[in-house]
Amino acid sequence: MSVVVEAERLAHDHVFLGSAHDDNARRTLWVVALTAVMMIGEIIAGYLTGSMALLADGFHMATHAGALSVAAAAYAFAKRHADNRRFSFGTGKVGDLAGFASALVLGLIALGIGVEAILRLLRPTIVDFGTATLIAVIGLVVNIISALLLSGSHGHDHAHDHHHHNHHRAGSGQDNNLRSAYVHVLADALTSVLAIAALLTGRYLGWVWMDPVMGIVGAVVIARWSWTLMRDTAAVLLDTTDAHVAEEVRDLVESPGDMRITDLHVWRVGPEAHAAIVSVCGASDGEIVRERLRPVHELAHLTVETR
Repeated sequence: MSVVVEAERLAHDHVFLGSAHDDNARRTLWVVALTAVMMIGEIIAGYLTGSMALLADGFHMATHAGALSVAAAAYAFAKRHADNRRFSFGTGKVGDLAGFASALVLGLIALGIGVEAILRLLRPTIVDFGTATLIAVIGLVVNIISALLLSGSHGHDHAHDHHHHNHHRAGSGQDNNLRSAYVHVLADALTSVLAIAALLTGRYLGWVWMDPVMGIVGAVVIARWSWTLMRDTAAVLLDTTDAHVAEEVRDLVESPGDMRITDLHVWRVGPEAHAAIVSVCGASDGEIVRERLRPVHELAHLTVETR
């Protein structure tokens, strides 16, 4: 007969939000506002000047504004429902869900850029180098400001110590929601840099073909970023085992030689929090196992089963 023992006291919450959750949410909202202003400005200017380049870039930026808005909404949802008991392990993975959705959008953007670039390579079009370069430079400035806002978001521990388990552990995880917003900004910045390079060579050297070629290069790089983000967020959503934490748990429990782990589950439940279920043979008391696992700071929720 087995006895299941919770690592912490029986009455505890399941709030596994990152330590910089509120700070990251504010930074993301600022970036959404910047992107939206740039998007609206480009679309209005495009209609007033009749510039197709302005309109195209404005609607392209709209897709990024939409993805960034999803990231901002995810922060708000996770915070509002953090104590909702319908979510068995809290809302710490809502950001990963938003990050996965953003990765899909980013992949579609890369596909769109790639197709358009190939079509322009096959059928070259007349480019207004002066106007297009100005647009690209303004876009790059906005993206640099946005990137600085997001990259500086490491935050600090807000010291929300709930009873005996502090679910806000600094420096042990990655906020994939913030990462998805950052990747969208980087993708926009990359397209701006490549566009500037292509437009300058086209204007001064006559290399018109550089514009679509740079578009293809940008599409490939963005597609790679999209795949990496999709892979990492999917791993969290599918509760894949964190090999590093699992190995640490196994070493701490089994190294003295008097216990053996018969079943082990370790998965991520938030940007800085992991949960684990440990079945141990040879332990007379679950408290002994818990004491051995105290150095594993990533564990915010631990269930010990002794046999």
